[in-house]
Amino acid sequence: MLSRVNTITFNGLEILDVDLQVQISAGLPNFIIVGLPDKAIAESKERVRAALQSLGLSLPAKRIVINLAPADLFKEGSHFDLPIALGILAVMNAIPATALNHYLALGELGLDGALLPVNGVLPVAVHAKKQKRGLICPQTSGTEALWAGLDDIIAAPRLTDLINHLQNKIVLPPPQKQSPARQEVILDMADVKGQESAKKALEVAAAGGHNLLMIGPPGSGKSMLAARLPGILPPLSSEEALATSMIHSVAGELKNGQICFERPFRAPHHNASTPALVGGGRKAEPGEISLAHNGVLFLDELPEFSRAALEALRQPLENGKISISRVNAHTTYPAAFQLVAAMNPCRCGHLGDPGRECPRAPQCAREYQSKISGPLLDRIDIRIEVPAVSPWDLAGVKKGETSEVIRRRVIAARQIQASRLKKLGISDYFTNAGLKGALLEEVAALDNEAQNLLIAYAERNKLSARAYHRTLRLARTIADLQNESKILKMHIAEALSYRRSL
Repeated sequence: MLSRVNTITFNGLEILDVDLQVQISAGLPNFIIVGLPDKAIAESKERVRAALQSLGLSLPAKRIVINLAPADLFKEGSHFDLPIALGILAVMNAIPATALNHYLALGELGLDGALLPVNGVLPVAVHAKKQKRGLICPQTSGTEALWAGLDDIIAAPRLTDLINHLQNKIVLPPPQKQSPARQEVILDMADVKGQESAKKALEVAAAGGHNLLMIGPPGSGKSMLAARLPGILPPLSSEEALATSMIHSVAGELKNGQICFERPFRAPHHNASTPALVGGGRKAEPGEISLAHNGVLFLDELPEFSRAALEALRQPLENGKISISRVNAHTTYPAAFQLVAAMNPCRCGHLGDPGRECPRAPQCAREYQSKISGPLLDRIDIRIEVPAVSPWDLAGVKKGETSEVIRRRVIAARQIQASRLKKLGISDYFTNAGLKGALLEEVAALDNEAQNLLIAYAERNKLSARAYHRTLRLARTIADLQNESKILKMHIAEALSYRRSL
């Protein structure tokens, strides 16, 4: 007797189909799982056995073989519990085998027969929709699957409810979509006193998706400014929210089946390892840069990160994705994040203050700043100084512009960018920070005055080709914020003012 259940395995965000075959034949009682299973799958036979016993069913005293095809593909994850149980039930005629043909199944089993949630349900639901199939999953995962636009979802709280549904004894209610998740704390730019030039640089960075580095003494407000960047960024579009949530689903960070339309803000500690930052580990899981996809990655105390971790950022900063190669896996994750970094000018943080700087200045500053390589700095469009806030600013009661006011200007500038791309026949939307090649030359054409200023600065400061083009993109954003169709000399001058040298 043989039954088949459609299920999947993960390779990063890629969903690979698995044909789970169950055979029960005469022979010594045994329960074997073949097809390169990992430890979690090998242990599933005990969870399946206990879950069936909780229903009053016992496994037949025969030879049970579970084959996960294709056999040469490594499989991992506890989500194989439910497909294995359904395959055994189909062979035992406890459920009709034909009822499973149209569905993908995944879910973990508790010893009492409860269906427990698993990671990655959202990308699996997207995959099922492309294949015009339904999805069988735990009840707590059904809400997540709805965001894929899938209609045929069987979400059961317990294995016994799923069996009764497949036997047409009951009808399980469809899962209910929940409202999108909201940010718990809304940080307002009006709370930041002083630092008007830094706020302006933050607005430019938000409008064009530019990378930003803030350099200043401790307590000058660098972290406070960075934490308020998501509040002035436009909300995620439906496509962006789905793409971002799929990564969070695979990583197990999608809570209560809710996706969020606010841009992610990730702030790993400076002792984070390279795999934690860029992704990796035994399962090649997504790292902080992929979890920040379509959002902000904030690296505080930038020179304190390991050199290897920082250098690993160079590839994703250039092309918006990260490739992870391991012995058992080779996968690519999207990583189109906006880098915001902060650092002190030296280890003590008080370089240039005669009363507070350490005795080793300025040598300590050169050693501290040299931890950041030139190629990495070259990929940061805006580098600004954030000086200490004066007591007069701190004592003032007048507040600056709110995040909502700044956000409206940022959204208007991004709409200009989207309209420009649409007129040029480009359907894929991206910000000015993504302009390249002939497209950059077309949308960022300069008059003679602006061109001469940029050339003179580039020759004097030995700008690389990458830095030259990033200055053009930055000037294009500044012009968009001022609703100027052409880049003028003053736009180039402002863009160059944001390139503080270390």
